[in-house]
Amino acid sequence: MAASSSGIVAGLTAAALATVGYLAHQAAQTLPAGLGRAAHAGAAPAAGTSKAPQVRKDPTALPGGSGKGARVVYSLRGDRVWLVAADEAVSRTFEVDPSAVDPAPGSYSVTSRSNAVTGSDGVPVEHVVRFASVDGVVIGFSAAVAGSTAPAPDPKIRTGGIRESRADGDAMWTFATIGRKVVVVR
Repeated sequence: MAASSSGIVAGLTAAALATVGYLAHQAAQTLPAGLGRAAHAGAAPAAGTSKAPQVRKDPTALPGGSGKGARVVYSLRGDRVWLVAADEAVSRTFEVDPSAVDPAPGSYSVTSRSNAVTGSDGVPVEHVVRFASVDGVVIGFSAAVAGSTAPAPDPKIRTGGIRESRADGDAMWTFATIGRKVVVVR
């Protein structure tokens, strides 16, 4: 009986060690650049990294490196927009529904506006603020008109409408006049 018990304990121990090893490997694969095996004791962190542990940031905080002065900031990863005044104060931030085609990160300017049109997806929209074009697809912010609903997205149709609520669309319309800077960040 003792021989079989020790075999079971040895098997369970091996399984536990394999599980811990697997989980450690998974955790190492998700470390931010500059941490883990690539970081050497006493070595300076790589440019753009910090010695401090990574802390989950407030998703409503204005992204660093998003420019200076009055501007619209659009985060591709966060699906969020900030309206920033000349004094760097955020006057409004809100979530958006992204378009099917993303603009490249960079600085743009508002090129045109339309009070009311039909979007490329067939939905009536208002307060359209356009700022970029990607391979013939015009990119801009807009709000669906009250009572209209979007059809199920067709994966074959490349659209550039970044949708916001009507209240956020009103704020964007007032703020983002022709020539206003729009900064797109990851």
